[in-house]
Amino acid sequence: MSDDHTHVQEFFAARAADWDSRFPDDGPAYASAVGELGLREGDRVLDAGCGTGRALPALRAAVGRSGVVVGADLTPAMLEAAVRAERDRDGLLVLADVAALPLRSESLDAVFAAGLIAHLPRPAENLRELARVVRPGGTLTLFHPIGRAALAARQGRRITPEDQRAESNLRPLLAGSGWRMTSYVDEDARFLALAVRVG
Repeated sequence: MSDDHTHVQEFFAARAADWDSRFPDDGPAYASAVGELGLREGDRVLDAGCGTGRALPALRAAVGRSGVVVGADLTPAMLEAAVRAERDRDGLLVLADVAALPLRSESLDAVFAAGLIAHLPRPAENLRELARVVRPGGTLTLFHPIGRAALAARQGRRITPEDQRAESNLRPLLAGSGWRMTSYVDEDARFLALAVRVG
């Protein structure tokens, strides 16, 4: 992925209007993944690369009305689609790059990131930025509603040894970015990696 964000914005802007209708059955998978975060009433959580905000209702339900939910995305059209779907009722939507979040250090309890890692231009640096905004002991969920092999097949490609989501690549990437992986699942039905902020 190039450091130029224009490609990412163009890719998602072209798909924003019908993104939810392309994947109408993902809701339960998102809710299940949010459940793995272990959020509690009053927690503060970021949906990094929130897209159309599909995780926001589950995140809001997990932290309750006293919690804080922020959805950050780089693509205005995706955030506009989130507003049309009224998901802005469940969290504050922010136009922001996860490489430079407008959030105080250690201000969050958790980060949820669906499909994000494949779009990070500098994964180690970008994961460090996510670690910066999470308190020590806070959690990170890297999620996709289908596993690596199923996603590759959908896109007409094969998994390569360089795939960042492979456990052998992801574990050291997280470790070098302020996270300790605690769980890893890669099945046809979902990809889910959980990590805890160290330090």
